[in-house]
Amino acid sequence: MDRIQLDELARRLLESLPAGARTLQRDLETNFRAVLRANLARLDLVTRDEFDAQARVLERTRAKLEALEAQVAVLEGRTPGGAG
Repeated sequence: MDRIQLDELARRLLESLPAGARTLQRDLETNFRAVLRANLARLDLVTRDEFDAQARVLERTRAKLEALEAQVAVLEGRTPGGAG
């Protein structure tokens, strides 16, 4: 989660507080960010770029697998005792 997303989440948390508590805004924002960063750091998260790169690799792998499955089906159909 990048800094902009953390700032947005901290802002939303702050806005959910009663008006009287908003006078402590600066301290609360700092604390919210620190807590969010500490807890998110414990999670095994990847960046959006890393996720997108892996999704592209998976798409290519699926396409290769489908091509190989088709090729095996053709070969099985040509061999004696094959399924076809």
